[in-house]
Amino acid sequence: MGTFGWGLAVIMVIVLSWVFYRYFAPKGWREWAGAGLVQAFIIALYAEMYGFPLTVYLAIRFFGLDREYVSYSLWSTLLNFSETGMFAAMILGYGVAFTGIGLFIKGWKEVYRARQENQLVTDGLYRFVRHPQYTGLFIALFGEGIIHWPTIFSISLLPLIMIAYYFLARKEEREMLRKFGDDYRIYHSQVPMFLPRWGQWKAMRKRSQGS
Repeated sequence: MGTFGWGLAVIMVIVLSWVFYRYFAPKGWREWAGAGLVQAFIIALYAEMYGFPLTVYLAIRFFGLDREYVSYSLWSTLLNFSETGMFAAMILGYGVAFTGIGLFIKGWKEVYRARQENQLVTDGLYRFVRHPQYTGLFIALFGEGIIHWPTIFSISLLPLIMIAYYFLARKEEREMLRKFGDDYRIYHSQVPMFLPRWGQWKAMRKRSQGS
């Protein structure tokens, strides 16, 4: 692996962490707890991707996989696809991750604008789900940490991240209910929490791209 790999890992951790904290800006302890899990996910993911691929090494060691190098992704190693499989997983993973990042940033902008105007936001991405920024975060982490480069840590941390943000979303919804009353109660009853209804994914993705 070497100095270059670890240097690249540090750069990726810094860049992605900056983007996350730039748009999320945690305040209360619940937000900081969720942010800490995401930070751990990012560090563990890129430490293995560009540093030492611990998960692949353990898979080879304990499952007797015949590999000369431990430089391929877990899916590529398990399915014996070599560099071709690693490249395919990378392209698919990045595609899913960038879709999620788009949702995350667009959702944050819409709710930030509504808060500045002290309004209840129910249009844009918020007409598909009640928490599009969290939906985008889940999709981005799934694409990068499960499809592209799954590791022991990313597979373990993703469910914990989703649980943490579920409880954070519930807390936010109680606050919105106190603030907007029946208007939010009606909106809450009509719009799903994280996953859009069947057939709305495409429209939601287009909306995140500004279409």
